[in-house]
Amino acid sequence: MDYIREAFSALISVFMSISLPDIIDMAILSYLIYHGIKLIRETRATQLIKGIVIICVAYMLSSFFDLKVITFLLKNVFQWGIIAIIILFQPELRRILDKMGRTKMVDFTSIFNSNDNDETDTDWNKAIEIIVDAAGELSSTATGALIVCERQTRLGEQIDTGTILNCTPSVEVLGNIFFPNTPLHDGAVIMRNGRILAAGCFLPKPQKEELINKQLGSRHRAAIGMSENSDAIVVVVSEETGTISVAEDGELTRGFNKDSLRRLLKQRLVQSDTNAEGGKNSLKERVKQKWKKEK
Repeated sequence: MDYIREAFSALISVFMSISLPDIIDMAILSYLIYHGIKLIRETRATQLIKGIVIICVAYMLSSFFDLKVITFLLKNVFQWGIIAIIILFQPELRRILDKMGRTKMVDFTSIFNSNDNDETDTDWNKAIEIIVDAAGELSSTATGALIVCERQTRLGEQIDTGTILNCTPSVEVLGNIFFPNTPLHDGAVIMRNGRILAAGCFLPKPQKEELINKQLGSRHRAAIGMSENSDAIVVVVSEETGTISVAEDGELTRGFNKDSLRRLLKQRLVQSDTNAEGGKNSLKERVKQKWKKEK
């Protein structure tokens, strides 16, 4: 009982020592950390931060077990950590400073808006059927299309380059977006949680564009670049041949029909269908032709 009483007294003394400046200080810091985390979630910085955390854990373990060589190497890594962070997070830091410098502070909170709900199987199941039907119709008329299905990696940088729609998908909406000579037909549609979040988005170029097959057009190259920079699934419809292709992990697979496209999207986007270990390889063996980037 004495121990509990002393602990309770110490806790009360800590709270009594907190002054008004301390409360303001903690409130401002909490606000900055909260919005900083939400901003990072919209970029690839999340993966980089995970890597930094792993390095920190490895350093603590090496110190605990007295692993001198590993501790020495990691200590030198931390000495250059500030410079490394500036280099690695340069796009994110530039984006933060750019948005902080905007005069319309009313719109500042909209930068961090994101759907906090998990992607549900129901939402993606409905969206997949719409994507498949739309891809089939666009393919039959050889209308070019580029649809990005966001997964774990947030695509806020690409979304900012397009027009925010945040609408329920339908075959008619996708058909109107990609109809030739309309304002948004040249860019990509980005879907999040089974909804069309933005259209007319610009995607990153492939890392080694010169090694990609020269027969592939700008849409296919953009799809490969997007799949290299994220874990997104990118559906492409060729405007020359009407061929349906899918880019994933920097690799483009062509020759999909509605059935094979539906199976792939369900395996990648619906959680209950992602437990098949060999699903990816078995599906790709059934497609007509594989176009792969040269290593």
